[in-house]
Amino acid sequence: MTLTGLDLFTRTARSASAQVITAYSTSFGLASRLLTPRSRGQIADIYALVRIADEIVDGPAAEAGLSPAEKAEMLDELEAETLRAMARGFSANMVVHAFAATARETGIQSDIVIPFFASMRMDLDEDAVYDDAAYRRYIHGSAEVVGSMCLRVFAQEGRGIRIDDGLDEGARRLGAAFQKVNFLRDLGDDCDRLGRTYLPAFDPDSFSDADKDAVADEIEEDLRVARLAISRLPRRSRRATTAAADLFGRLNTEIRVTPATELRTRRVSVPTSVKLRILARALSGRNSS
Repeated sequence: MTLTGLDLFTRTARSASAQVITAYSTSFGLASRLLTPRSRGQIADIYALVRIADEIVDGPAAEAGLSPAEKAEMLDELEAETLRAMARGFSANMVVHAFAATARETGIQSDIVIPFFASMRMDLDEDAVYDDAAYRRYIHGSAEVVGSMCLRVFAQEGRGIRIDDGLDEGARRLGAAFQKVNFLRDLGDDCDRLGRTYLPAFDPDSFSDADKDAVADEIEEDLRVARLAISRLPRRSRRATTAAADLFGRLNTEIRVTPATELRTRRVSVPTSVKLRILARALSGRNSS
């Protein structure tokens, strides 16, 4: 059947989102291959919006010469357009349109979109110093609510499942684990290029193995709680999220064996061959926990 009008526009918008996740994320791109085609496209729609917002505050916008005030204005415009598109069902911005289509299909509401943009705004404060409350608030908006968005996609696989507090908590904790891993992986770039730190009371000159291991312990506990929820997801979504959790669990293991002093100069990664083994294990219904 030949698509026309809004259907054609939406399919084209979703193709754009798929290109974003392919270009920017090897790990998520690999894990998402285990999803149903419908869920895979919807996850790409979420990822693309999150990535575009992140690029406004941290990447190409600054390289293009935008001031902090201009970046803040652009981020405000992106949020406003996203909320309008969720209400209307259309945006001329294809990434926003694709996200809005997924939000309307899966029940993503503004109450988990607004906190995301609030955390992105925190990145625009160049003098911010994070205490524990700010650290937790940032993680909630930048990662936990994104986990909640993804859960709403997974819950609709097949006959669907009902989202309860346990599932939502697991989704949030998985998002938090991903974010904390990235805090440690990006320690050097955040400190040296962006002049930013997220860890409470962080001192780059005295960051110790004990400090690093305390965060790694948090990540391990987040992943433990997340896996309880993952085991309740529909089959394809369970396999994909197992792969993602195991990839980040392996990253956490690599972080544990990396001296804290090296995290400023080396970004920990997992070899592609190991990623593929983790993917194969998840596809078989097993995990590394």
